Amino acid sequence: MRKIILLLVFIFNIFCVFSQKETKTVVTINGEQITVADFKRVYEKNLSAIDNEEAKDIEKNLNLFINFKLKVKEAYEIKLDTLTSYKTEIETYKNQLIAPYLQDKNYLNSLIKEAYNRTKTEIRASHILIKLPRNFKPEDTLKPYNKIIAARNRILAGEPFDKVAKEVSEDPSAVSNGGDLGYFSAFKMLYDFEDAAYKTSLGDISEPFKTRYGYHFIQKTGSRISKGEIQVAHILIADTTANGKIKVDEVFSKLTNGAIFNTVAKQYSNDRKTKDKGGVLPRFGSGRMVKTFEEASFSLASLGEFSIPFKTKYGWHIVKLLKQYPILSFDEMEKEISTKVRKSGRTKLSDNAVLNRLKSEYSIKIIASSKKVVFSKNSRNIPKDSLQNILLTINEKNIRQSNFVSYILNRRQQPLDVLFEKFIDAEILVYFKENLVNTNTDFANTLAEYEDGLLLFELMQQKIWNISSDTLALKNYFDSHKNSYETKDFSTIKGKVMNDFQTSLEKEWIQELRANNKVEVNKMILKKLIKYYRKES
Repeated sequence: MRKIILLLVFIFNIFCVFSQKETKTVVTINGEQITVADFKRVYEKNLSAIDNEEAKDIEKNLNLFINFKLKVKEAYEIKLDTLTSYKTEIETYKNQLIAPYLQDKNYLNSLIKEAYNRTKTEIRASHILIKLPRNFKPEDTLKPYNKIIAARNRILAGEPFDKVAKEVSEDPSAVSNGGDLGYFSAFKMLYDFEDAAYKTSLGDISEPFKTRYGYHFIQKTGSRISKGEIQVAHILIADTTANGKIKVDEVFSKLTNGAIFNTVAKQYSNDRKTKDKGGVLPRFGSGRMVKTFEEASFSLASLGEFSIPFKTKYGWHIVKLLKQYPILSFDEMEKEISTKVRKSGRTKLSDNAVLNRLKSEYSIKIIASSKKVVFSKNSRNIPKDSLQNILLTINEKNIRQSNFVSYILNRRQQPLDVLFEKFIDAEILVYFKENLVNTNTDFANTLAEYEDGLLLFELMQQKIWNISSDTLALKNYFDSHKNSYETKDFSTIKGKVMNDFQTSLEKEWIQELRANNKVEVNKMILKKLIKYYRKES
């Protein structure tokens, strides 16, 4: 029912305050003038959803709109907009509605296309990592940075990459793999790492770059067309000794003699997570499994084919190819890629693009004398009454020292200068959200639609639905209208009776609203509208 109400709002709500044109008035409700342009905009917006000529009738649509406006007016008069539940839901919806405006659509689209192009090519790279200390300060970065530079210089001077990686890299896997990460494509690494890897030329050593783990540099060692993803089932014999080899050979012999793979997996596999499912694993692409397992799986050419036994650190395996998922066209994958982009950290880049644009558009001023106070060592202990000077202005909005001190109160792990920049960014976004209703007509219209729709829902609950749900009231209505129904058995037609009762209650309510409010329709303008749309059709 809530969805129905919100749909009605979408169809009939108009917003005179945002009208850009001086036009004739088609209807006046208690002095509020509704222009032809306002009505045409709403009516035309919904023509495509109307599937019969009767429903397109101008006069009927205008009456529906008037009824809607009268109902919403009553909701405001009895202060339904002050209910805590209403305020909470509106705030939740407002934040959801704002979210898309906090992203740069063009930038986001470029990230989606970039990610798709990267899924088509897999690259291989080796890396060296020097970690940063937890909760590091700017001065803590110098030592790790010098260390990564020294490691890179050794390789540029001719030392083997894997040798240097095993000696200095703080990635634990480097001891065994010499820094080699194998093949990977988009979404398999942190975006900063992925970006550096794809932008480095084959064979080259990248410049040092930073991720949340620390400083890295990479050597790009391979590039190939993506193999997409596959799904396999496997049998694991978790024994790396000669006995394990004997056991896996016995299992392989059963398979080659016609035994069903999933039956054998259930009987012999030591992988507790998959054996009851016939050994079936989730689909995967390059870089997701240990190298030997991945190579054996992707070497299978036809569905149903299974490998010869092979060994990993987990034991002996046999894999069977179940499904192949090749890279599809952009149109076919756009939705999937878009979802992955939004779930990954790279959407932060789009957020930053919006923030940087706002910084260039807004007038932002920092009051140096006020900043000096809040940067003092004991600023967190200064009483708020003494922190009322203006610290920052964003356009016409003044932000006081106390706001910053509240912001940093429980953020002691970072330096004040870093926190101050983050505080400014946060306040810019707060200002943007607060003023979006004044700067973006589409946002304001959509929010107003939801506000009025939610109010109408609450009012309909009180005026119609709660009353019609009362069993005694419903039975009384049935008893007084028995002649309207073919059967006298109330229980068999309760749904229809309730619907009729609601219709009756609403009709009486509309009559009351019409009687208590002054509604004036400009009949001459209405005739011109009817004539105009007849000509258009």
